[in-house]
Amino acid sequence: MSHSVFVFDAYGTLFDVHAAVRRHAEAVGPDGQKLSEIWRAKQLEYSWVRSLMDRYQDFWSLTEQALDFAFRAVPSADTSVKPMLLDAYRELDAYPEVPEVLKGLKEAGCRLAILSNGSPEMLDSAVRSACIADYLDAVISVDELRAYKTDPRIYEMVTTQFRVYPEAVSFQSSNRWDVAGATAFGFRTVWINRAGVPDEYSDLPPAVVLKDLSGLPHLG
Repeated sequence: MSHSVFVFDAYGTLFDVHAAVRRHAEAVGPDGQKLSEIWRAKQLEYSWVRSLMDRYQDFWSLTEQALDFAFRAVPSADTSVKPMLLDAYRELDAYPEVPEVLKGLKEAGCRLAILSNGSPEMLDSAVRSACIADYLDAVISVDELRAYKTDPRIYEMVTTQFRVYPEAVSFQSSNRWDVAGATAFGFRTVWINRAGVPDEYSDLPPAVVLKDLSGLPHLG
């Protein structure tokens, strides 16, 4: 393969961010999907706003704050399930193809890493729950820099960790804004467009668009 390091965003790329609400759908109530979508949207919004203000709070704190907002925005949802949802978020389901894809890349001699907004504790729990730790050479959290993607310094953590130039890195994310940031930094980027949403950031296009990660090991 022409890229020696494969780096993955975690939430939405390896781990299903809507799995927590889905796991407790009956308890949450009929508007669970709406709750989950607002929870995710606010989680990301809070990370960007905190970065711009230079008022960092770790991703777990923002995840809790976003859930609190989602409950206020969806009053039909049963707030008593909050502890269960947070526990479930610590152990989100990996997408079905993830273990086999990581195994294939590892066996091909690639070095693999996660680069995530998630706090170290969140990522450790998710990786252990998904049983993918053996495939990863590094799990890199933005917490070390106390800033969030798409700050270029976040992507630089990868090149520093592996002592490579950006062009040696293939970066995979389901978040188009993350792909834009990584493209601007110089990575070869792969957009995992699971939801089939329209493209954006046309000046910073991905090299490849896939509907899931299963096609990744076949890329040169």
